[in-house]
Order: sequence, then C-alpha cells, then structure tokens
Amino acid sequence: MSKLHKKLALVAATGLVAFGVSAIPAAAHAAAPQCATANYVQTCGGATSDGAPYAMMVPANFNGTVFIYSHGYRYNVDIPAQIPLIGGYSVKKVLSTPQPAPLPGNTDTTVIKALLGQGFAVMGSAFSTEGWNAGAAVATDVELINAFKTQFPTTKKVVAWGESLGGFITQALAESHPELIDAAGLMCPALGTVEAELTGAGDFLWGMKTFFDPSIRGHNYDAGAAGVQEAMGDLVKIFTVASKLQASMTTNAWPDTAGAAGTALAAIPPRSALLLVGLMAGIPTKSAHFDGTTGPGKKTDAAYTSFALAASPALAVLENGTQAAALAVLATLDLEQQTGGAFYDNTKTDYQARVGSDLYSYNAALSGNTAVTGMLSFLNAANPAAPRWSATAASVAKLRALTAHTGTITKPTIALAATSDPIVPAGNTQWLVEKYAPQLEAAKAAAAKEAVATGKLVKAKQLFLPLWNNAPASYTKFDSSGSPITSTPGVTGTGHCNFTATQYIYMANMLAGATVTGNVNPTAALRTMARKAGGAIDPSFVAPQLKFYQN
Repeated sequence: MSKLHKKLALVAATGLVAFGVSAIPAAAHAAAPQCATANYVQTCGGATSDGAPYAMMVPANFNGTVFIYSHGYRYNVDIPAQIPLIGGYSVKKVLSTPQPAPLPGNTDTTVIKALLGQGFAVMGSAFSTEGWNAGAAVATDVELINAFKTQFPTTKKVVAWGESLGGFITQALAESHPELIDAAGLMCPALGTVEAELTGAGDFLWGMKTFFDPSIRGHNYDAGAAGVQEAMGDLVKIFTVASKLQASMTTNAWPDTAGAAGTALAAIPPRSALLLVGLMAGIPTKSAHFDGTTGPGKKTDAAYTSFALAASPALAVLENGTQAAALAVLATLDLEQQTGGAFYDNTKTDYQARVGSDLYSYNAALSGNTAVTGMLSFLNAANPAAPRWSATAASVAKLRALTAHTGTITKPTIALAATSDPIVPAGNTQWLVEKYAPQLEAAKAAAAKEAVATGKLVKAKQLFLPLWNNAPASYTKFDSSGSPITSTPGVTGTGHCNFTATQYIYMANMLAGATVTGNVNPTAALRTMARKAGGAIDPSFVAPQLKFYQN
C-alpha cells in the first residue's frame, strides 16, 4: 500500500462505482442462448445482437416472474494499477461479465440465491459498451426481455430493476416500453437528465482546481488517448490534494499546490474552502463515518462542539468527495468524448445564490461571515485567478439529445434512495417525486369524476413510492485519543448503493407484489416490508434538489 493509500484510509474502499463481477461466466456469443442445468437451476448465456453478453438463471420451480437487472456506471477506459483507489480496472473484464442481479459488495450472490429459491428467474447483461450507455442499454434490455420470453414461454411477469445508472436505464425502459414490464425498481437511481448529474461533478472539479490545485484540468480533455492520460493525471492530483486536505484538518495549512488561493485565503482554514466546494456541488455533509452532530469526549466539552460543528461537515465532504472524484473525472471524460467537446459551463453561475441558506446553516464550519465573503469573492467570475469554464454549444446540444426522462409513470415503481448518497444525491429521486405528484392528482380527479358518473368510487392507483434510506442522527465513533474511527463499514443511508442483501431481497418482494396488485399504495403490509428494506415511507420528506435545478 502506497503512502497516499494510507493517508486516504478514511476515504478509500466504499462504493466508488456500483459495478459487480458476477460468478456466472458468459457463454460464447450466439443467436440463441446456450443453457445448462445444475442444482435445479437452468443457466443460459449468449449475446444480444449488439454483442452484449447476458446471463439468464431460471429455477426448476419457476413461478413465471423474471427480474431483469441493469447494472450501474462502469468506467469505459482501463485504469492503470498505479492510480490510487481504482487502479487495475479492466474494461475487457467487465464487458465480458454479465450481471443478472445486485451483488452487495460486488461479490455477494445472496440476492441471486434468495430470488431463485423463491421461484423467481433473474437475468441481466454486461451491455455492449460501458460508460454512460443509457440509450444502448435500453435497446439491449428490450431484446433480452423478448429473448427470455421466447426461451421460457411460461413467463407471466417482468420486473425491471437497476442501480445508479442502472436505475436511469430502468426508468427509461419503463417510459419507452411500458408494455414489456409489470413493475420497476430504482435503487440509488440517477434520474432526469445526465446534465443535471454532471453539473454537480463539474462544480466539484472546478472548485477543487480553483482552491487547491490550478494544474487540475477537470474538463475539456483532448480527444483519444491524450485525453485519457490527462484524466488519469487529474485523478492522481485530486487524490493527492485529498490526502493533503486530510492532513490540514489539524494543521490548517493550505496544500502547497493551492497557488493563488492558498495565498489570498491563508487566514481561512482550508477545511472551510473544502466545505464550500461541497456545498456548491451538492455533496452531502453526512458521510460513511461523519455525522455532523458528534464530537469526541463529553457533549459539554468544547472539543465536542468544535468537532461536530466545524470539522465533521468538512470531513464528510472530504470522504464523500473523494469517493465521487473518480466518477466525476471519468464520466466527464466519457461524455466529452461522446459529445465531441466540453459541455460544462459555469461562466454565469452565481455560487453565493447556489449555496443559499447553507451559508448560514454551516456558518461555523465555514469560519464565519468574513471568511465566507472572502472565499466567494475569490470565486467571483471577475477574479483572473479563478477562471470559469465554458462549453461548446454543439457538445451541449449532443449531451441534451442523449436519453432523458419525462418522469411519466405508468407501471408500479418503487425507488430506494439513500439521503446521503455522495455519487447520486437523493435529489434525483426527489425530481421523480415532483414529476409524479400531478400524475397522481390527475388520477384521483379522474376517479372522483367517474364516481360521480357511476355512483361507485374506485380508488386511484398509486404507481410511485419513494423509500428514503436515512442515516442515523449520530454515529461517528472516536478512539481513546479522540481521533475519529474510519475503519468500520459505512452506516446505512450513506455511501453509494450501500444496501445489504436483505434490503435488496425485500425490495424484490415488494416489486413482485406490485405486479399482482398493480399499484404501490402504502398498505400496512407494504410499510412493514419497506421498513425491512431499510427505507422510510415519509410523504413529508423533501430531499434537496440537484444544484442544476437551482440555477
């Protein structure tokens, strides 16, 4: 383990990207699936017409319901071994490995075994390309559903579900081909438009560059191999800065790479600038190990209050932001290469307005009004030391032409979203909540009108149910010296797609039930299952919108 890996111990390891390596090998590419039976399970493999390898698993007691799984974002470039945290990633390997269901921890097949044991079939592909591939992935899923029904004609119900980008793919499938599915499950989903998600990534990269290392490129990468090398260099620089920022939590010394910001803002702790970057980008201030409410020692100790109010939010942004950094860089590279140029533009962004009331909520952690004024002044578009980034109009147009959602829901849909997800903020699910609300009201109005005409009231079906996976109020732990303990697993409600096998299994059963009832009205039984799935049914909860919608 390198020194950088050791210094990044608090941010290494969990949930950079939700990809899994299935234990099920892909069969040779063929027009029809090749099947074999072992232990009462028929496993079939093949490839769709676009070359995407797939796996189907059908138990001997198949009950007629199949789950089609869409996996999350996988990098579309190889990652050299020397890159911290994610080095050694191989595109060839993931392209040849279909994933038919969620794999907690990327290796746990408990979900697959449980669903097969209940008589459900599972299937999924590796898709034909990696990166942001929503359009192609929907086409693959459509073909795979039809291939499964041909191979297994007793199929009665199809449940589509997916994580992260896979949730985006699932919603797109449900909107474009509702006739093919009977229910949809969206876990830690990206929703709406990729532009909304990447605006937050751009804000984070620009803020890290502007405050902590002007040599970070962050956007407008060159085409081809040159751009890949630039992105790899950015990853090393960002992870290095993260390591230095971790050390600065006790020294208050700005990283030696900070340049003009380190000189102009030297009197302000760099943790305050880090927190401001997080607030600008919409990164949660609760993370796997930092809750923003707990400090070392007794609650009456000054150190307790100081850590909870000033240090904990910044440490949460550091932990969350370092997890998000790899995806921010590599997804930016990916989409720039797809669209032919830079698409992120902050030339007109008002960061004071974007951060809004957080400037008051986190005033202590931001080091007070004078420090806030100083940092925002440095970020002003008129400051030559903080140059803004501009986009290419043609690239923006191509980005906006990629697959996007309308928010229309016609089949029972359940979303499970962590309220402190650093990769796909809960605002994605909130977007769908707000899109569905008028649809439900229209259905209720139509039911009332029908009741007047017929004298019989048939309750409108609720077709969308968000489950909010909340982090506990307090969970940060400290050792005997007062240092935070970061070696333990991240708590529920934090991290990206940080769900257990039990949560996935209950989610699957809720979806299977919805294929029978045709709705997700929160009955007592459904509430019990939702609780066991780790999600709260709370109509009063409103997640913060993505910053893209707050411009």
